[in-house]
Amino acid sequence: MGKVAVGAAVVCAAAVCAATALVVRHRMQSSGKWARTVAILKELEDTCGTPIGKLKQIADAMTVEMHAGLASEGGSKLKMLISFVDNLPTGDEKGLFYALDLGGTNFRVLRVLLGGKEGRVVKQESKEVSIPQDLMTGTSQELFDFIATALAEFVATEGEGLHVSSGRQRELGFTFSFPVRQTSIASGNLMKWTKGFSIEDAVEKDVVGELTKAMERMGLDMRVSALVNDTIGTLAGGRYHNQDVIAAVILGTGTNAAYVERANAIPKWQGLLPKSGEMASILQIFVINMEWGNFRSSHVPLTEYDLALDAESKNPGEQIFEKVISGMYLGEIVRRVLYRMAEEAAFFGDTIPPKLNIPYILRTPEMSAMHHDTSSDLKVVGNKLKDILEITNTSLKMRKVIVEVCDIVATRGARLSAAGIVGILKKLGRDTVRDGDTQKSVIALDGGLFEHYKKFSGCMESTLKELLGEEVAENIVVELSNDGSGIGASLLAASHSQYLEVEEP
Repeated sequence: MGKVAVGAAVVCAAAVCAATALVVRHRMQSSGKWARTVAILKELEDTCGTPIGKLKQIADAMTVEMHAGLASEGGSKLKMLISFVDNLPTGDEKGLFYALDLGGTNFRVLRVLLGGKEGRVVKQESKEVSIPQDLMTGTSQELFDFIATALAEFVATEGEGLHVSSGRQRELGFTFSFPVRQTSIASGNLMKWTKGFSIEDAVEKDVVGELTKAMERMGLDMRVSALVNDTIGTLAGGRYHNQDVIAAVILGTGTNAAYVERANAIPKWQGLLPKSGEMASILQIFVINMEWGNFRSSHVPLTEYDLALDAESKNPGEQIFEKVISGMYLGEIVRRVLYRMAEEAAFFGDTIPPKLNIPYILRTPEMSAMHHDTSSDLKVVGNKLKDILEITNTSLKMRKVIVEVCDIVATRGARLSAAGIVGILKKLGRDTVRDGDTQKSVIALDGGLFEHYKKFSGCMESTLKELLGEEVAENIVVELSNDGSGIGASLLAASHSQYLEVEEP
């Protein structure tokens, strides 16, 4: 019995030692994995860094590229497209006008009743429609037929007092937020797709022609009287309400900027003023569509996640600025960081969660919700991980890391956006204070990213002040132009109506 007891004691002691060693080894492994997580986070923070000196270099680079793009076609990564919009709204516009706003994964149809100086926008109605994923990579006819069908259904719901005058065609302002080589106020050929669209047979076609044919197929009698992009629509809508608006920026699914430029500052303009209005001939100005999503500079901080995202995108090497600041991509960058943590540091356990391997599964609105989580246990973060990625049992420590990743990615995007705006202000000479000059410079901003992601917009505005200094910043106003692209398109349809001459005394 004694020998058996001693043997049993030895076996127990050995088991305890083995268990203790296993716990110690597990703790060491856990400690090593956590250290790797922290290292990945620190590396992300360092490579996404946007110190004020770097931001000033980026603003300067933006100004240089703007000059180059205005000097010659193809002279810059910025297309600096001269729009045919030279009649910005005055407030005198009257009548019922429609707008179609196609700029991302959704499109909107609107009707707006304008009442002139007194009535302004008397009434507006709108409907939003999601575009099925397969139509974003299908054919031109499929996409435009889908849009024309939704437009016809919307027109059919016109209520009392919302009809065009007898014998007149309905008129539409078409906001098309992709690069277009415009040939007139109401025609333009698609240069390339962005924001996840890839419909090959639409490239180099007149998008107004494609929409018009689709409307005819649906039996809808409507004329497109103005083709603009969302940024120019936002500029027009902003100017309608505030004559101090000098530029517009979109920060949504994609990003772009447009501004008002003097004709004599555009060397590539060869003396042919647009014929759509008298404003340019009197004041010699043009609205310039920058297509700033394609801006790139060696000063823009890019990470391995950005480079991989770009390489795997439908347009590698293009839209680099857009890919680090816009809503289409911010959530995807966060996903890629979390995937690396899962792969190299077993952040979510011994296996990588399958859903985490799906590109674009983590959208920017979900990223924003996690970033804004103020609960003590970061409950929103836990719920989003469970609902979207099917990841359960995350610790508070892990959730804090995820919030930190969101913060780093959003902060970089917001600060780069501010640097871009300062580049525009520098080009216009609005980045300094002249003696006795108290005129405000208003930037009209639209887009869900700016409107709803409050930490992003707050960071962007504080960075603007940091870059400009207190004195200059007092005269720079960032103004949310809510639904500017829709209202702006209808206003431009009104200012370029085929019936203008009929109504003039």
